[in-house]
Amino acid sequence: MTKTVRIAIDAMGGDFGPQVMLPGAARALERGLDASFLLFGDEARMRPFLDAAPALARASHVAHTDVAVRMDDKPAQALRSGRRTSSMWLAIESVKKGEADIAVSAGNTGALMAMAKTCLHTMPGVERPAIAAMWPTLRGKSIVLDVGASIGADAHHLVNLAIMGAAMARAVLDVERPTVGLLNIGSEEIKGVDEVRAASRLLREAPLPDLAYVGFVEGGDIGRGAADVVVTEGFSGNIALKTAEGTASQMGQYLREALSGDVFSKIAYLLARKGLAALKAKMDPRNVNGGVFLGLDGVVIKSHGHSDAVGTSNAVEIAWRIARHQLLGRIRSALDVARAAPQPAADEPARSHMDSKV
Repeated sequence: MTKTVRIAIDAMGGDFGPQVMLPGAARALERGLDASFLLFGDEARMRPFLDAAPALARASHVAHTDVAVRMDDKPAQALRSGRRTSSMWLAIESVKKGEADIAVSAGNTGALMAMAKTCLHTMPGVERPAIAAMWPTLRGKSIVLDVGASIGADAHHLVNLAIMGAAMARAVLDVERPTVGLLNIGSEEIKGVDEVRAASRLLREAPLPDLAYVGFVEGGDIGRGAADVVVTEGFSGNIALKTAEGTASQMGQYLREALSGDVFSKIAYLLARKGLAALKAKMDPRNVNGGVFLGLDGVVIKSHGHSDAVGTSNAVEIAWRIARHQLLGRIRSALDVARAAPQPAADEPARSHMDSKV
């Protein structure tokens, strides 16, 4: 794709709405993105931020609506009250209509997923969409999916996640043949529930030239960068994500306390502040902000609801990169190749999860 990337923004989404979403888009433009914006929301509330960012105003078209999905709305409630009228729906719909290449929202995750699935539908062969997250590791970044779109997954769904995640890694991480691992309770093939072990066999046996399956990975392997893509179902993926965020916050608090205890600690801080600043940047969740909805016939980016303008600009940059590298087309091609290949059987004798070996 060589044309300017068109990004639709739900300007009313998140905890702060236009006061974060628009400065975030402006910051992304300042960093050199070749992008134009469709801004959906209350024009009166957006206008001061557009007046303060002339470059953004020139690159944007404003579509007024005074209907916004609240952060505490249930998905069904959001669909009833905001379908076809809310800033969230209209941003997603602009992707469906071909007016935008990709949509970004910091709004209610459940409502955003429900609206995206209702409006865009899933791609052929994909039963359920997934949320893919960028994960900082000792080797750089990895992609983890699903981190919360749905609970539970059979073997074929896990394989689809691997295919979609690998396509995203090629587009976003610029890895020619990404390594893929399945999150499990151990690295041995006999461990784990039936669905995960069946998916492992499928990934080993299926001809998937665009990814390299490396087997099972454990929770501690994610941060070490054991694989470019880590695949799991949404329940365990969301727990892993929230645990990592909480641990990063906890370690940051420990560090602040340790460096403010006495005069010697404060001197140590002054001597080490450059390195500490680099560490803070690596641990800052704003730098990996932007969950990607995969498996839909269109791409939507979920920015964190509490994010500031820096985090929003990073979500916009991820959206730009994904659209620029035509992720949707890559996923379609990869899924087509997988469907056309001979499929090994995934069935195993049925047994309960309680009987799975640990």
